[in-house]
Amino acid sequence: MKILVINCGSSSIKFRLLERASGSPEAEADTLASGLLDRIGETGGSLDLKWRAVDGEHIQRTDAETADHEAGMTRIFQALRSTGHLDEGLDAIGHRVVHGGTYFSAPARIDVDCLDKIRRVVPLAPLHNPINLAGIEACVRLFPELPQVAVFDTAFHQTMPEPVWRYALPDEWVERYGVRRYGFHGTSHAYVARRAATLLGKPLEKCNLISLHLGNGASACAIRDGRSMDTSMGLTPLEGLIMGTRCGDMDPAIPDYMEHSAGLRPEQVEEALNRQSGLKAICGDYDMRVILRRAGEGNRRARLAIDMYCHRLRKYVGAYSAVLGRVDAVVFTGGIGEHAAPIRAQACAGLENLGLRLDAAANAAVRGESRIGALDTLVEILVIPTDEELEIANQTTVCLSG
Repeated sequence: MKILVINCGSSSIKFRLLERASGSPEAEADTLASGLLDRIGETGGSLDLKWRAVDGEHIQRTDAETADHEAGMTRIFQALRSTGHLDEGLDAIGHRVVHGGTYFSAPARIDVDCLDKIRRVVPLAPLHNPINLAGIEACVRLFPELPQVAVFDTAFHQTMPEPVWRYALPDEWVERYGVRRYGFHGTSHAYVARRAATLLGKPLEKCNLISLHLGNGASACAIRDGRSMDTSMGLTPLEGLIMGTRCGDMDPAIPDYMEHSAGLRPEQVEEALNRQSGLKAICGDYDMRVILRRAGEGNRRARLAIDMYCHRLRKYVGAYSAVLGRVDAVVFTGGIGEHAAPIRAQACAGLENLGLRLDAAANAAVRGESRIGALDTLVEILVIPTDEELEIANQTTVCLSG
């Protein structure tokens, strides 16, 4: 079974072609080809393609000025055909969709009704859902008979109970405008939860986990019996942890205060909170590798950024430990979670009373999936590289198998 996974950004398309021996999501999946088409609608675009052949792995980069996402999809399919991996056809396409609102708690077969519901929640994700739709519609036009599936970042969190997803706001805001907590990074949290269960040797349905997806965007998730019970992001990805350029949790009166005190327009405040805040606001950088290097050189603002970042992490781990009652493991994933040993160490420091005890040597030696808890830790500490494309392929398989 061959599945093509599509992840459309505003000016790019990331893709990956996977094959598994059977239609079961438990069957091992091999990556046949993957790549990135960038700068759609701009000059200077390129198509990066990596594929496997009998004589080894090939990498190719070609100039590719592309007018729109449909032209981009046409170019990607031409490139994939050139590898020979589509000679025997394609079985399905799985699409990443950022927001499914309250309509979707699972992947959905793409049809007229599905597309209509994705359009209805565009106001909740105006920067992402229109782009996701553009990619879907392009693929539907190119392959009208091919099964296609939408996999939603928000779906995993639809199991949160009402006391968790609801804000203490007027009913009309909730019912008419959809103001509630949705959460994001659900595809990543779902993937690492399943991998954690395998590493722990327990059924997912019996696992209580705290998943920390730490990249330029970051979120925490409390998982009880394999299901999302709480997550740090809310109506938008702005809430929760400190991120690369997003502020995370703050007093909700701050925007109004800045509009009146500094004469800022609402769109200026929104720009500041989403693109000029977080680590970037604290120390001028949002790449954690650079921040760690600067802190090691004695830069005070870089040290402050790390301390604030890890304080927020510890606060969420403590809160979610209380929410879950019993925690089997804390899982680090995402670019920072997988590669920044000092951040993992500082995030766990002082949490020994919650049963977390880090093994410094194991933490420093992480390669791929790793256990980094000390021998006497009561709560396992895991590092699990996320694989959202594989999770999208898995969910596509589940959806099509009924």
